[in-house]
Amino acid sequence: MTDEINDIIIKAKEGNQIAFSRLLDRFWNDVYGFQLKRTENENDAEDITIQTFSKAFDKIDTFDDQFTFKTWLITISKNIHIDLVRKRKKNLLDSRRNDDAIKGVHDDAPSMEDQLIQEQNLADLLRDIKSLKPHYQEVINLRYFNELSYADIAEKLNEPINNIKVKILRAKKLLAEVIRDKR
Repeated sequence: MTDEINDIIIKAKEGNQIAFSRLLDRFWNDVYGFQLKRTENENDAEDITIQTFSKAFDKIDTFDDQFTFKTWLITISKNIHIDLVRKRKKNLLDSRRNDDAIKGVHDDAPSMEDQLIQEQNLADLLRDIKSLKPHYQEVINLRYFNELSYADIAEKLNEPINNIKVKILRAKKLLAEVIRDKR
């Protein structure tokens, strides 16, 4: 079994997308189950699991085959969860400090300037999305403009749901890079 996994990891390091899919399918339940026990929240567990695989796939070249791949994934997952908990604690403290300032602000409707800025930002965003590869454009459009669930997108594209989650995550990262590069 470990020889098979090592072969898949070698192919993934070479950029083979099928190898990434196999690793995702093989270890998804392990990481998700680990996070579900830690967080006791399905949404957090799913988000952290997606982030884990994204980070692992981005850093696959750093994986040392002296260790087991599952342990490496769980360690990444654990660190992402710790960062999330720290971030939430910091945000909670910051929001308590800013409560008084927020209570003083009261504006229900966006101004004409706000609407123009929003329309301009949407036009820029659509242009940036069009610079992505077609399969990334498609998942972004289905998820964020058609507001389809991961399951609906997987059914529509006839792909496993885990592949859709990773594809959306990669599309978001690539889009963020495009936006950052234009600034």
